[in-house]
Amino acid sequence: MSFDPQAQQLNDAISATHPQVLDMLSQRGKAIYFPKLGVLSQSAEAQGKNINATIGIALEEDGSPLVLPSLADAIKLPKASAFTYAPSPGRPDLRKLWKEMILQKSPSLAGKPISTPVVTAALTHGISMAAYLFCDVNDTVFIPDLYWENYDLAVTLATGAKLETFNTFTPAGGFDVAALKAKLDGSPRGGKKIVSLNFPNNPSGYTPTAAEAAAIVKVLTDAAAAGDKVVVWLDDAYFGLVFEPGVYEESVFAPLADAHKNLLAVKIDGATKEDYVWGFRVGFLTYGIQGGNAAVYEALEAKTGGAIRGNISNSSHPAQSLLLAAWSSPSYPAEKKRAFDLLKSRYDKVRAILAAHPEYADAFVALPFNSGYFMCVRPLKADAEVLRKKLLADYSTGTVNFGGILRVAFSATPTEKLEPLFANLYKAAKELG
Repeated sequence: MSFDPQAQQLNDAISATHPQVLDMLSQRGKAIYFPKLGVLSQSAEAQGKNINATIGIALEEDGSPLVLPSLADAIKLPKASAFTYAPSPGRPDLRKLWKEMILQKSPSLAGKPISTPVVTAALTHGISMAAYLFCDVNDTVFIPDLYWENYDLAVTLATGAKLETFNTFTPAGGFDVAALKAKLDGSPRGGKKIVSLNFPNNPSGYTPTAAEAAAIVKVLTDAAAAGDKVVVWLDDAYFGLVFEPGVYEESVFAPLADAHKNLLAVKIDGATKEDYVWGFRVGFLTYGIQGGNAAVYEALEAKTGGAIRGNISNSSHPAQSLLLAAWSSPSYPAEKKRAFDLLKSRYDKVRAILAAHPEYADAFVALPFNSGYFMCVRPLKADAEVLRKKLLADYSTGTVNFGGILRVAFSATPTEKLEPLFANLYKAAKELG
């Protein structure tokens, strides 16, 4: 397959030091590039000229963005920070700041070269772009059997790759590292293997312990050392919401970012849940690999930016500008702590309710949980979907059925309603069986 010269230039930059990364890319990933010879480059060349008739926006007579006053009055940002296009890879200052924040949140990344994050339209788009760049038809993505259903749309239906699941939990209630290892060892050595890990997990609300995280890293590194070309997606949508001691508090991206030359770690994260801005749609893709250098990272960033350019053009500029202002605010740490403390108090309340009602174990069991927005229960006798509908009809209580388990979002439930939520769940389950 022949590539555009601009794509070939990026491929050459990658293969010069990391040819294994080129093998990890999908055919679309190899073919994509960020256009430097078209409209964007010509517009850049015209910046600062007396007359600039290049870019497809409308300006006032004074050169400021042409904006409807009713919108300008509602958005307290400079016009140029809200109404103009953002760069396809995102605002450079926002990308730089998010990288600094990643390093602060995962201190063991210190000294490890990683890419500059590329802005996506939140986590869903980040997953979609990762699938675009790394998944071909008939590729396989190994993923725990408790996973967010949007992966079916973003990966399977969009690219033709298939999801192959492994047990999330052992019978003892820990993360099933052995099941992950069995999947990797059970497929032919030497090819591309894609693994997707989501911690805290949606739907279960589980993050591995420090020991489990180390075991996960070892399994993935061993596969890379055995000759597999391993791409690991770290879906960190709920990162930072860890509520128990002993739980791994950094992103698993940190130990994987330089684990092996055959292992590319892809961190998919963003402000959606971390900063409680679900409608802003701002996420990030960040890369890490052993021996990563500026050339390989800039090529991956350019390919990611090109995929975004050809998909949605760019992510929301006002949302990026608002987040930049929030992250730069002196009050930001205190605001984050208040939000964390509220969710932690609800988590603690759920734990207290379950401990105070041993009879609930006659109707359902709680799956392991220690973090995030959610916890799950598995009905022992009642059908989960029948129970979900009964809760709606008879108890005015909403939950989500995930293939035989019910997900409870304590993040969205006022503390005073948690006790009746579980009481309703118990009564409805008992009535059904």
